[in-house]
Amino acid sequence: MSPEARSLSRRSLLRAGSAAALGLTAAGCGFSSAGDPAGKAAEDKPIDVKVDGDLVYFNWADFVDPAVFAGFEKEYGVKVVQSNFDSMEGMVAKLNAGNRYDIVFPTAKWAERLTQGGRLRRIDHTRLKNAEAVFGTYDYFANPWYDPLSAHTIPFTMYKTGIGWRRDRLGDLTGSWDDLWNDQAKGKVFVLDDRDEVLGIGALKHHLRLTTDSPDDLEIVTDTLRSLRPRLRGFSSDSYNNLLNGNADMTQAWSGDMAAMLAQAKDPSVFGFQVAREGAPVNSDCYAIPADAQHPGTAMLFIDYMLRPENVKKNIEYIGYPMPVRGSEDTYAALVEPFPQCQVTTSDLKDDLFYRNGSAQGEKARDAAWTDVKAG
Repeated sequence: MSPEARSLSRRSLLRAGSAAALGLTAAGCGFSSAGDPAGKAAEDKPIDVKVDGDLVYFNWADFVDPAVFAGFEKEYGVKVVQSNFDSMEGMVAKLNAGNRYDIVFPTAKWAERLTQGGRLRRIDHTRLKNAEAVFGTYDYFANPWYDPLSAHTIPFTMYKTGIGWRRDRLGDLTGSWDDLWNDQAKGKVFVLDDRDEVLGIGALKHHLRLTTDSPDDLEIVTDTLRSLRPRLRGFSSDSYNNLLNGNADMTQAWSGDMAAMLAQAKDPSVFGFQVAREGAPVNSDCYAIPADAQHPGTAMLFIDYMLRPENVKKNIEYIGYPMPVRGSEDTYAALVEPFPQCQVTTSDLKDDLFYRNGSAQGEKARDAAWTDVKAG
């Protein structure tokens, strides 16, 4: 598949929705309490792993190989009814509005919110034939911080954040977040349209806590990012196409999008990806089944199908992101061998540079800082 033929990248439609985030920032995230008896009963009820209807699927755009979808539909005689979100805030807003999905894909901090809010079904790993390929090999996910014992989630992908750039225009970079201030790239620099990722640049540059909500820290962060603002061409999470079509000389980017782009570029030497020495934020996406899913049995079948090594390999080659399933490692290693900076392992996750949930007051302070940065 040529780069020109590929649709937008995994996060290309991402837009941070600060307004949507309001009301979702308390410990319960605006969700019904996990202590609610009816909600708790639904959460804990065992799921029968069987076809119980078509799969209503809610994920980022273009994040599963269409051939994998087609294989699932053929094998189980169901349809995959797809919808896409453009941010985590947008996903939760749809859930809170009463939209019902059988499977969703939260990032780590949002998996924690959904779990604490009683919004996810428990997943019995012993009912999934292929779960052992995850939990029998990847110890990190046996008890992740965002979902103790992975009781409500199965890991989907892993990634980290860095800087992608055009070597043909800028040469080599210095390996620092300071490179975003490169005079040679002025006016052709993008940062991700994502609150936590952008505030993270300022925090890491000053060796502050990644998700700091201290007023003093946030003043330092916003002052730093204001100095970057005049140099930016814009906020965009389509790093794949911005670099490919020349709109960007440099962009903050996710490792998986860069790996996919570099693997498909006619001349990969034109592009580069670096992890800044001040620190690279890491994250993971999860499979999760909402508490009000109408077809949870089909969702369980889909998760198990996706965990088959042959399907994992297809999907890694399609999206560029590693999937922690035993038997897929060689496929991912071959994909990123020419671009080792894109490589992500569970060792990277153990560095604990995750975006974490804060208090309601702290999240509002971060929303305000983000608004300040975008206003310039």
